[in-house]
Amino acid sequence: MDMGIWFLIGAALVFFMQCGFAMVETGFTRAKNAGNIIMKNTMDFCIGTVVFMLLGFGIMMGEHTFFGLIGSPDWTLFVDFKNFDWSSFVFQLVFCATAATIVSGSMAERTKFSSYCIYSAVISLIVYPIEAGWVWGNGGWLANLSYIDFAGSSVIHMVGGVTALIGAMFLGPRIGKYTRDKSGKVTKVNAIPGHSITLAALGVFILWFGWYGFNGAAAGDVTEMAQIFATTTVAPAVATVVCMIFTWVKDGKPDVGMCMNAALAGLVGITAGCASVDIIGAAIIGAVDGIIVDLAVEIVDKKFYIDDPVGAFAVHGVNGCWGTIAVGLFAENEKYGSLGLFYGGGFHQLGIQLLGVVCILAYTIVVMTVVFKIIAATNGLRVSEAEEIEGLDVTEHGLTSAYADFMPAAPAIGMESTGAVDLAGVAPTALTLGTALAEKSHKYTKVSIICNEDHFGELRDTLATIGVTGMTVSQVMGCGTQKGKIGRYRGVSVSMNLLPKVQVDIVVSKVDPQLVVAAAQKVLKTGKYGDGKIFVCDVEDIVKVRTGETGFAALQDESDK
Repeated sequence: MDMGIWFLIGAALVFFMQCGFAMVETGFTRAKNAGNIIMKNTMDFCIGTVVFMLLGFGIMMGEHTFFGLIGSPDWTLFVDFKNFDWSSFVFQLVFCATAATIVSGSMAERTKFSSYCIYSAVISLIVYPIEAGWVWGNGGWLANLSYIDFAGSSVIHMVGGVTALIGAMFLGPRIGKYTRDKSGKVTKVNAIPGHSITLAALGVFILWFGWYGFNGAAAGDVTEMAQIFATTTVAPAVATVVCMIFTWVKDGKPDVGMCMNAALAGLVGITAGCASVDIIGAAIIGAVDGIIVDLAVEIVDKKFYIDDPVGAFAVHGVNGCWGTIAVGLFAENEKYGSLGLFYGGGFHQLGIQLLGVVCILAYTIVVMTVVFKIIAATNGLRVSEAEEIEGLDVTEHGLTSAYADFMPAAPAIGMESTGAVDLAGVAPTALTLGTALAEKSHKYTKVSIICNEDHFGELRDTLATIGVTGMTVSQVMGCGTQKGKIGRYRGVSVSMNLLPKVQVDIVVSKVDPQLVVAAAQKVLKTGKYGDGKIFVCDVEDIVKVRTGETGFAALQDESDK
């Protein structure tokens, strides 16, 4: 296989990971901000391309460096197109965009779009290129020490994760995330579930697929590439299994969202040592990833009260740090450095790894703190409370809904039916009373029935048998005093869970409302929580828009007249 071609294919796979990040972040956040999330992920790559081309690539990969700290750009890409190393440029560009987009999730749902664009430009222009040049650039000082970060656990993920934490701290939590008393002390941590676990899962699988290019693109030959594929598969798999067991034991149920985070944590953790550790080392790294990602999410959320909607710091920052240090423990070959501590290499490689992690961390924390301080002081970081509540799709982009075509689909639900329910023995007085009385009194009554979706078909057919010919059906969300089926979302208890229901509104005059209520009860009652509720109220008047008829006449069909 031509490894040069594979190098570019790998770059394309890394680019495709942008789709994965967009899906994960969108799924773990609310639908009213979906368009904003997608826009930010799109602009991370597009803005990153412009500034990386102008300066970032030259700083990172320049042939001449200042004491191995920063490259000297020569802008050859603008003056010698035919002879320029475009493979290197494209490859480094897609990695740079990955570091930038990690931050999007942690700052989701309350960040000014303009401020995010400024941040994205700065990290791709000077922040990432400088520290990445230390490790992968020509004459980088960490590269000269044989610091091992094969594909970017620290260079990309740790930097992105720590930046995500700093950004979330500057922004503050989303409205409603923490309940505080009058003194401002947090008394309760509230879960804010994302709108689509399915979408998030799709993103995780796309990222996992792209990670084979992320880790494997720089392989020296097919044998090494296969070994990298193996470690890149085992670590996230073990991490996910361990996290499933850990959350199952700790919380009583396996946590779906946390297990998806664990898969990504395993991928992040193995990225630095994917070409240096064996399968046992990969499994151990993954096992640790699966535990610390859960602990880190909960510590950040419940102890430090920092709102990170997607767990970006736990997944990328914590596990990027751990994975890089782990190379100093489990490196089993000397192709890229020394053997690890547990493979007879002593503390030499471990010391180098620790030095690199500390320096990259210190640089990132200092620079990104300054960057966010400047943005906050000049342009402002956060949208207003009103804008946050309404949603960033409409307030920042004029997008009414990212799912506009899907919203009217509600009436199709629950159309299946086993037929009308037999009403024999139900409200006999209601069955025999009324039509004549109703016609004489012309009393109008509205009956609103809220029920489970799966009972709507039987309810509709049963009401038709007693003469109900019209109804309005709406899909609604709600819960009663039991607050829905309360569970946990990414380690946090859900205090109220709104469940999907159907609301059926009927206005009757000829048909006795007591009969409507009795029929609905017969259909819906199971004796369990969540059967629904029925509301009965008087209606003052009715107007049929087509004919202008009012009152009793407005309720009748042509055939009834």
